[in-house]
Amino acid sequence: MSNPRRVQQQPAYILHHRPFRDSSQILDVLTRDHGKIALVARGSRGSKSRLAGVLRPFLPLRVSWVAKSDLGTLTGAETGGAPSGLRGDALLSAYYVNELMLHFLHRYDPQPEVYELYAQAIQTLCGANDVAACLRHFEIEFLSLLGYAVNLDREAGSGRDVEPDRNYDYRVEEGPVPVERSSGPLVFRGATLLAIGAGAFDDPDVLRAANRLLRDVIAFHLGGKELQSRKVLLEVHRGRIAPPASRNPVDD
Repeated sequence: MSNPRRVQQQPAYILHHRPFRDSSQILDVLTRDHGKIALVARGSRGSKSRLAGVLRPFLPLRVSWVAKSDLGTLTGAETGGAPSGLRGDALLSAYYVNELMLHFLHRYDPQPEVYELYAQAIQTLCGANDVAACLRHFEIEFLSLLGYAVNLDREAGSGRDVEPDRNYDYRVEEGPVPVERSSGPLVFRGATLLAIGAGAFDDPDVLRAANRLLRDVIAFHLGGKELQSRKVLLEVHRGRIAPPASRNPVDD
């Protein structure tokens, strides 16, 4: 970017923030029309900064900035909606969604559909009775929008329809491969794969199978990189740490 570029009042969400110098911070921001960007928010950590209560994750914002390079400078931010009210598993799940955005999205790669999916996921998590089902819906749609659609209804190689009564070994790079055995890390009945594709997550067995499948699919595309938010969720469910009661676990 050779010439300064000014953007005004862009719909956005803060994905992550980290301290920068004495009173500033660097923000990873998901915007509707410019994709994921990085901005310096100068003086925003100061006690008198008017942005202190605005630059928070999961809060719909309208942000303005000027950019001469890949790292821009925030020039303004205001709320564009009500605070999320996330807590407990829903809050941890929202941080997981943020972490997926950080790892999968490239900077300055506009994907308005991904932005809308993200905004919808945060809103849905706020009132979700079943957080896990919400996440599985999100993961499937997110992977599809990125070009990593999870093939659940066609056999790998032959392209034939998946048969409900057959067993399949799911291979991430190929899809369902028919097998005779009924057990294995990613061996599923055809009926289960079809139910995952239909989003039938009110069935606990289908939901558990979807979690197992999508965990491996996402890990593959991340090159085995561990997601800290998923690790924290597991620790909470094992009773090793207490779940957060309100909105602000510390960002690293």
